[in-house]
Amino acid sequence: MTDPRPLAYRHTPGAGPTILFLPGYASDMAGTKALAIEAWAKARGQAFLRFDYAGCGESPGVFEEQTLAGWVDDALAMVDLCVDGPVVLVGSSMGGWIALLVARARPERIVGLVGIAPAPDFTDWGFSQAEKMAMLTEGRIERPSPYADTPTVFTRAFWSSGEANRLMHGDVPINVPVRLVQGQRDADVPWERAVHLASRLRSADVQTVLVKDGDHRLSRDGDIALILRAIKDVLS
Repeated sequence: MTDPRPLAYRHTPGAGPTILFLPGYASDMAGTKALAIEAWAKARGQAFLRFDYAGCGESPGVFEEQTLAGWVDDALAMVDLCVDGPVVLVGSSMGGWIALLVARARPERIVGLVGIAPAPDFTDWGFSQAEKMAMLTEGRIERPSPYADTPTVFTRAFWSSGEANRLMHGDVPINVPVRLVQGQRDADVPWERAVHLASRLRSADVQTVLVKDGDHRLSRDGDIALILRAIKDVLS
């Protein structure tokens, strides 16, 4: 089967399950966490795949034309077309939301999930009412970014797609082992969101690790060690 999306990705062959890394909003596959997990996977002979959503990093497309649903389709293409057998999803921030949607859509393939500061439904709680109105009336907003020199853009199309794919209104039908790693000094995702997500997941095998001095990026050596421990836990 031919992948209709010419997405950029890096696949490390090895033993299954394959670890699939899902970046956050306006991020890409070359981030600190993705590369650290890749190096760890290579050292243990574990299959690993990282990729860029359409319009991000090395993948073609215009960023402002992308939607949450389109990026979910990109992730599903990785599962369906680029790897074989069982998959463990590791999603960072918005990637955690996408991981949940992918796990719900492919229950026969997904055997574990790790959320790093997961941000499901952030189109609901992550914007002020004024920002939501500006997106609806003007089509886009810009926010200063603490992670880049250029502002972060959010569009009406992305926001509308996010609202159509909200999960947290009830039971989240995911039954695999889940580990959530969340910083309590996260300025983007309140740590209480991780606890709320844990309560919504149908799986009984859910653990939440709160890092008291951890920020949103969770990219320090100690943070990475916690993330790798969580991945190893769901792999076992």
